[in-house]
Amino acid sequence: MRPVHPGYLALLSSLQTAIKTHWPVLYQRAPDFWQLMRMHRPIGIFLLLWPTLWCLWIAGKGSPSIANVVIFVLGTLCMRAAGCCINDYADRKFDGQVKRTAQRPLATGKVTPREALLCCAALCLIAFALVLLTNGITILMSLGGLALALIYPFMKRHTHLAQVVLGAAFSWGGMMAFTAQTGALPAHAWLLYVGNVLWTVVYDTEYAMVDRDDDVRIGVKSTAVLFAEADRVIIGFLQVMCLWTLLLAGRRFELGSWYYVGLLIAGALFVYQQKLIYHRQRDACFKAFLHNNYVGLVIFVGTVLSFLISK
Repeated sequence: MRPVHPGYLALLSSLQTAIKTHWPVLYQRAPDFWQLMRMHRPIGIFLLLWPTLWCLWIAGKGSPSIANVVIFVLGTLCMRAAGCCINDYADRKFDGQVKRTAQRPLATGKVTPREALLCCAALCLIAFALVLLTNGITILMSLGGLALALIYPFMKRHTHLAQVVLGAAFSWGGMMAFTAQTGALPAHAWLLYVGNVLWTVVYDTEYAMVDRDDDVRIGVKSTAVLFAEADRVIIGFLQVMCLWTLLLAGRRFELGSWYYVGLLIAGALFVYQQKLIYHRQRDACFKAFLHNNYVGLVIFVGTVLSFLISK
């Protein structure tokens, strides 16, 4: 049996000592970092994951590789958590002034700005390690996705269209799913990208409507502030355009009838959201935002069934 290198034993011993020394502190502070990464609020994970899975299933013609499914589910989890870290870092001077965000770890001082950046960096490295298991074009595309994810939180200081930047970031994983699965990015895939960008602007505007009064007071920009009294009409228009774009994508990829059933149900869910936001009440607008999880789910189920039942 080959002897263990002394250097390895020394490293292992140092690691064990560090864990024993710092574990009580790490254990006590774990809830703060859990909250920083928003793991207690998984809605963001689902809103990022569903369109990625749409694309992965379509790229794999109903049978994506198990490896890619695992990579993109874990990668989505990491990048959403990283996005929350950088978002809270960017908003650290504003969150304390907004009722909904006043108890976030950076706003209360439970986590320092430096720790938030280190947590973000660690999560991005894990996500990049997962991407390294794919192929060259996907690795290159991941750099663009990282850039979009990191600049979004700062856009709220400079433009009312930050939600569009968020949509661009949230939709990028779907394009990477195509390249990881097929090694190429077909032109038709951009219809899915545009459709998801439109959908992201819809639900993040509903989300921003919750904080609109606070945002106007402290000078934070958003589509909810930009749209003002026209918010419901513009959201409705974006919902229609989202469904239309996804309909065109379904035709281009020759998806089965169940895909269109999914879009039809998603349309009914959009109508319900319009009812929720009609009076622009905070709780109702937040409920409309959360309700988008079902929109992503029914489109995904429709996509899967369109391949399963057509076989």
